[in-house]
Amino acid sequence: MAVCARLCGVGQSRRCRRRQRHNQQDQGSDSDMDEEEGERIVGETQSVTGGAENSAAARPSVAHEAAADSASTGPPNPQSLLDLPPELLVEVFSSLPGTELPNLALVCKKIRQILNTETIWRRRCTEEFGMREDLRKMEVVGVSSRELYAKLLHPYRHILGLWQPDIGPYGGLLNVVVDGLFIIGWMYLPPHDPRVEDPMRRRPLFRIHMWESNKVAVECMYGHKGPHKGDIQTGKKDEFSTKCNQTDHHRMPGGRQEEFRTWLEEEWGRTLEDIFHEHMQELILMKFIYTSQYDNCLTYRRIYLPPRMPSDLLQPGLFKGTYGSHGLEIIMLSFHGPCARATKLTGDPNVPAGQLTLDVDLNRPVCLPDLEHQRSMEELSRLVLGVHEEAQREVQNPDVAPQGAASEGAVAGGAGGAGAAVLESAMEAQSESPQPASSSSSSAPSEAQPFVLPLGVMTRNEVYPRTCKICFYGTGLIAGHGFTSPERTPGLFVLFDEDHFGFIWLELKSFSLYSRLTDRLAHAYAPDMERFEAMLRNMQSWTS
Repeated sequence: MAVCARLCGVGQSRRCRRRQRHNQQDQGSDSDMDEEEGERIVGETQSVTGGAENSAAARPSVAHEAAADSASTGPPNPQSLLDLPPELLVEVFSSLPGTELPNLALVCKKIRQILNTETIWRRRCTEEFGMREDLRKMEVVGVSSRELYAKLLHPYRHILGLWQPDIGPYGGLLNVVVDGLFIIGWMYLPPHDPRVEDPMRRRPLFRIHMWESNKVAVECMYGHKGPHKGDIQTGKKDEFSTKCNQTDHHRMPGGRQEEFRTWLEEEWGRTLEDIFHEHMQELILMKFIYTSQYDNCLTYRRIYLPPRMPSDLLQPGLFKGTYGSHGLEIIMLSFHGPCARATKLTGDPNVPAGQLTLDVDLNRPVCLPDLEHQRSMEELSRLVLGVHEEAQREVQNPDVAPQGAASEGAVAGGAGGAGAAVLESAMEAQSESPQPASSSSSSAPSEAQPFVLPLGVMTRNEVYPRTCKICFYGTGLIAGHGFTSPERTPGLFVLFDEDHFGFIWLELKSFSLYSRLTDRLAHAYAPDMERFEAMLRNMQSWTS
């Protein structure tokens, strides 16, 4: 009987299941309804009033035992959901999404009382947000799993995932996650230049919690004086803003000079005296002045990771790459039919975040010569520019179909050649005995070929892979300061392995090396390709 009373939230005999069946003909099905049934469960705190003592006094003890047996076992042939045992109802309700429980609570008072059971909400917190042992800590300090779900996790679920801050041309990558007993916004920062293989760095910008009371608290984490009061505003869909209410916590005793030195060590891992290149010093100082003025009062727009398609050359996702004096930047690699595209998530004053930095034509593989000829910049330029001229002629005369290879170093891949046909054609040109096409187009050629950068090509990384799988013709976006006179310049896309690729910028005579970001990112993938492509279009419009 105690189990029935605890799960149902009523006294030992008040509204017990047996009496409910006896009185069903005399009282309507709305007998358990009250004026509060129109209210939703999210944000409410139900208190169940006792009444078991008075009700127990009005009934003989024999009736108590009969009601207990009936409540625990239920009728042999239940006619409705309410005829099921309460422990079974708890199990059923626990498997429903938390967003559906408010509507379920409107059915009747009894169901609403069962929905007060902690077991239901503990399971919702665990399955939907990954919280497990931390829930016990919350209960110790007096915050129930139901309050945690209703006041913290449910209201702020829309800000979980990946976001790009509006910081002019610099952009960024924010990942909002449930971290222990907090919702934390982590800003992801590339490794210090030029260590592209190092893991990403993380810096907390804000956190939301119920740790100190049963009220939700939003705190700004920016600066070096610990958490302080902040605010989060959610207005438009897929957009939210943060505000710091105590910006004095961002200031340092030594003034702007100390703030700049601290920022430089965190951002670049060095002092200004260690940076001898005058142009690089100007770029660093410009970024500090521009980004520090926001004081963590930023607007964020949602971004998605691309879903993987069967025709993709490799797993799409996030990569960190070298961009000369601008340091390391984060790009997103995605596939669109016969094209591979890299979009900047972080940018610079020349080419801002959101722009298409690389556009690779998977229909145009490029066969590399032997190592001796690979060292010649003239030879590489001849091969790539030959493909580039053919591509330009096709753009000017789209009705004229290409005839065979574009040049000595190019292999036409056929229509829609993002799949196995392109890879097979490239391998046939690179080997006297062609390899059979893979059953999945996502598999790159298994045989690697030697690779070396031409003499005179600048690179931030002297250590780069010395073998590659396949190369493609592509274009890279370059521009003057302030994104003036942007143009696409030809180059060579080099696939090293599943986690590394490079791009040789012919006009700049420089090489960018890209390494995959391996951090696990929850709530990040686009539900479908249409949603992802719409996000890309919006991202480019933000900085155009």
